[in-house]
Amino acid sequence: MSDIFDRRINRLREILSDREAALITNEKNIGYFCGFFHSEGYYLLTREKAYLLVDFRYIEAANQKAHGCEVICFHKLSEDLLKILAENEIKSVKIEAEYMTVARLRFFRHKLEAKGITVSDGSELDKKIAGCRIIKDETELEKIRTAQKIAEKAYLEMLNFVKVGVSERELAARLEFLMKMNGAEDISFDLITITGKKTSLPHGVPSDAKIAEGDFFTCDFGAVYEGYHSDTTRTVAVGHATEEMREIYTTVLNAQLSALDVVKAGVPAADVDRAARKVIDDAGYGKYFGHATGHGVGLDIHESPAVSYRGNEILRAGMIITDEPGIYLPDRFGVRIEDMLCVTDTGYENLVSLPKELIIL
Repeated sequence: MSDIFDRRINRLREILSDREAALITNEKNIGYFCGFFHSEGYYLLTREKAYLLVDFRYIEAANQKAHGCEVICFHKLSEDLLKILAENEIKSVKIEAEYMTVARLRFFRHKLEAKGITVSDGSELDKKIAGCRIIKDETELEKIRTAQKIAEKAYLEMLNFVKVGVSERELAARLEFLMKMNGAEDISFDLITITGKKTSLPHGVPSDAKIAEGDFFTCDFGAVYEGYHSDTTRTVAVGHATEEMREIYTTVLNAQLSALDVVKAGVPAADVDRAARKVIDDAGYGKYFGHATGHGVGLDIHESPAVSYRGNEILRAGMIITDEPGIYLPDRFGVRIEDMLCVTDTGYENLVSLPKELIIL
């Protein structure tokens, strides 16, 4: 296990020169480089050493779980950080610009520059970390697979309760309960369990609205396992489906399958989006598909690469992406079908095993 973290750390060190350090404050990134996730503290990397600074609440757990770094229980964080920087004769510190608040940046500049240590632009560090995280190793893939299995088991159990008269909120609560009972440490995001006209809202919020005969029911769900997320969407009909509902569903399914046909290493992510969008455009529903076809998934539910017509990322083996086109007819109904894929040299591994044909409960 320590070899995995050594490889990650050494990749990050590539952007550091002598007497320069990287300061990581984002919890997900800290966990990525040392294996221990915590909400209070810093990870400091130099050319020669790595330090994890935690407070008393986390020191015992950090000593058990952190890899490839010296764990330090800080008393006053700024003073302890300055001491380490001085011991290593550090003259410049790279920060995470994407996660650094203005207030915290001012704090660091005040404390560090007073000691002759410059705080450099964080864009280089952000780009390097994103480049490390975008390709998943086998340990990460296995955690994502496990998260997906947990989510699917819970979803299939929850479908037994999707009936006329049951509220959206009840189904969201039941699905979250089932995922946690099946081994999830958390849900990936606020679950989307919506019905009827609300299915036209891509990110509709569950309410006390109840399922009615002839409704579509859309469920966008995911589980977290050891920090890693899963993400899936399925749309089912309750009781019956009209010809129009079936037509829209078939169009979305064909778009989703067309995108799958394109996915493999070396293909621009934008081409995957275009493949799905063309099917929906050709069917006359282009203006009702307003979001990207997909996104990356990992320690965050939305991360690189963006599977969008505006994206410029080239797919590489080991990337995790979603394929989730949809059609949303305002104040009527909507359909979205989403799989989560691991890109390979020859195509992809579909991490979702749920059926995609229209199910009528």
